[in-house]
Amino acid sequence: MLERVLLYRGQKTYETIVKNIRRVLPVVKVDEGLWIASNADVILGDVEFISNVAKLISDMIVEFRPDLIVTPEAKSIAFAYQVARELGHSRIVVARKSVKSYMESYVVENVKSITTNSVQTLVLTAEDVNRVRDRKICILDDVVSTGSTLTALENLVDRAGGRTVCRASIWLEGPWYKRELLYLSELPIFVGEEKFKELNKQFK
Repeated sequence: MLERVLLYRGQKTYETIVKNIRRVLPVVKVDEGLWIASNADVILGDVEFISNVAKLISDMIVEFRPDLIVTPEAKSIAFAYQVARELGHSRIVVARKSVKSYMESYVVENVKSITTNSVQTLVLTAEDVNRVRDRKICILDDVVSTGSTLTALENLVDRAGGRTVCRASIWLEGPWYKRELLYLSELPIFVGEEKFKELNKQFK
């Protein structure tokens, strides 16, 4: 049986429950035969939600004793900032999604997620490489689906000389990610008949 996969029947919304916190998310199309429950409005601006889930996930992260949180630009920044506050950290490191003209030195990893139509880059500046070097790192994102972003972040951390001690997110989404992950709740993906058959064959 496929985990976290529902047939799309015209659903407009999906209610997510994180512990006792409930939010209604819009269901949006991201590819042919594939829809997701979009968390963008909640994770970008819902202060109550972000504060509560940050406390919950930091309680899980703390036992790994990370020195620093690394998160991708841009949706998860407010969440990562609040988690860092809960952990008593003085800063976070944000992997940028493009190389800026002022960046004199940097490391880059390519990534393709289910919500983007093209390959993106994740960038650590030389300053952030120095912050990561020889530190214990928690890689944090708001949602993990295929895990491509987490893998790219972990590669950046490795190349910068840091050590990933845990990976964490609010939601685990869809059937793809099988590695160790700290998370609070799950989100299904919604698929058409053909995509459902394709995934069934893939995860048989």
